[in-house]
Amino acid sequence: MKKIAIFASGSGSNAENIIRFFENDARNQVVGVFCNKPDAYVLVRAERLGVPAFVFGRDDFYRTGAVSDKLKALGVDLIVLAGFLWKVPDDILADFPNRVINIHPALLPKFGGKGMYGERVHRAVIAAGEKESGITVHYVNGRYDDGAAIFRAVCSVAPDDTPETLAAKVHALEYAHFPQVIKEVADNL
Repeated sequence: MKKIAIFASGSGSNAENIIRFFENDARNQVVGVFCNKPDAYVLVRAERLGVPAFVFGRDDFYRTGAVSDKLKALGVDLIVLAGFLWKVPDDILADFPNRVINIHPALLPKFGGKGMYGERVHRAVIAAGEKESGITVHYVNGRYDDGAAIFRAVCSVAPDDTPETLAAKVHALEYAHFPQVIKEVADNL
């Protein structure tokens, strides 16, 4: 069985969707939710769904190796970033080569990079006059939103879209596709 760890920083709606998707999967299991914000709602969701949650700070992530050690102790095979905003340190990327994936709420390489997340992305897409947006699931490397794309899904950007309405379209794509893409990656490890 492949073991999956989810990293999230906020509400955790994608994390919950992923956990529910894998609840009855005989080949893959979510073994932990890792969060860098002790008051994030994703922790409530994880507890309610019976998935262990681990809260960590910058030192544990970037200096002491505590997060990497915990991932190894759990026997994690795949790390999934689902609304996680910190850059993944080189030691974790080295310990999990091509085993850290992220979802970005735009069609990379456009509208990616440091500081491009959430509503900021949707505002930028609309301001640029784009006719399409969507999601990109990609491998994580040492640069923000730069790893090889695994999957893309597209939605239209209507002339009257707001960041909120575009976000709703993008979230629908995330919920529909992200768990299945994770499964395909995990099944091929």
